[in-house]
Amino acid sequence: MTSTAAPNDAGHITAKLSTLDRYLPVWILAAMALGLGLGRIIPGLGHALESIKVAGVSLPIALGLLVMMYPVLAKVRYSETSRVIGDKKLMITSLVINWVLAPAFMFVLAWLFLPDLPEYRTGLIIVGLARCIAMVLIWNDLACGDREAAAVLVAINSVFQVFAFGVLGWFYLQVLPTWLGLPTTSAEFSIWAITLSVLVFLGIPLVAGFLTRTLGEKAKGRTWYEGTFLPKIGPWALYGLLFTIVILFALQGNTIISKPLDVVRIALPLLVYFAVVFGASMLIGRSLGMGYERTTTLAFTAAGNNFELAIAVAIATFGVTSGQALAGVVGPLIEVPVLVALVYVALWSRKFFTTHTT
Repeated sequence: MTSTAAPNDAGHITAKLSTLDRYLPVWILAAMALGLGLGRIIPGLGHALESIKVAGVSLPIALGLLVMMYPVLAKVRYSETSRVIGDKKLMITSLVINWVLAPAFMFVLAWLFLPDLPEYRTGLIIVGLARCIAMVLIWNDLACGDREAAAVLVAINSVFQVFAFGVLGWFYLQVLPTWLGLPTTSAEFSIWAITLSVLVFLGIPLVAGFLTRTLGEKAKGRTWYEGTFLPKIGPWALYGLLFTIVILFALQGNTIISKPLDVVRIALPLLVYFAVVFGASMLIGRSLGMGYERTTTLAFTAAGNNFELAIAVAIATFGVTSGQALAGVVGPLIEVPVLVALVYVALWSRKFFTTHTT
């Protein structure tokens, strides 16, 4: 058994990226600014964008999410997913981090940073319970993670989300606070709404991606599919991401701009959450010998959150103008630029991993 160092130059890797990929942080910040500006200067824009919804989410955002996820899921080699499912180490570690450690950590942070603001605290806890099923595929792909593993972990998170979200919400908002002598929050979660969200935002692009690869390879072979077809549709994932960000921040521009101090207070625990969960997951994956690709996938699927679901649940349960809804909106405001930065951190960290060959 010999060991060779994995590629350790993040700059060499990013140099191979397209202009769109290489300057993604710039485009994302510009999209956020554009969205905030549009929401501020165009009266009634938010109402117009919210007038038609799909699975509890504004139609433009829903379209952006579908466009964003399809190219990523079309890249997955579905014939290799059995390898991922058989990786018990990755599966168990992901489930424990996603559904035990991460929600508990967000609960602790919410109470430490927002003990006097129950609405924001509740919203933050809801964000922590909504495990990522969408944008994590983009971040994982940019960081050269394991695409097949990401697809499987996202699917598992989706299934757990349907069955566990309501139960965990009840536990963290009512049961655990009672045990600790803390104030409780009453909340009812619609299992159907959660199921519909998962089916729409994961199910549709997943089926489309699977059929595209299966039929494309059958018709013209894998070489054509991966060498010619995928490069053509690849950029649409980032177009969809940027469009989604513009619409999302246009919807909430007034709220964010009118309450800057509240946004800062909500943002601080989120910054700690993303940094600690991502860093801890990378360390855990490395210590378990998972290798760079699987460790990166583990870290991004653990650190990312399904802000679409969190916002939809907060609005449906507490109202569109509630503090809980604002906390959900601040989620992507912090998550998007932070996770983009963590893509570069992940690429830089490759030098600390080794690839073993026989």
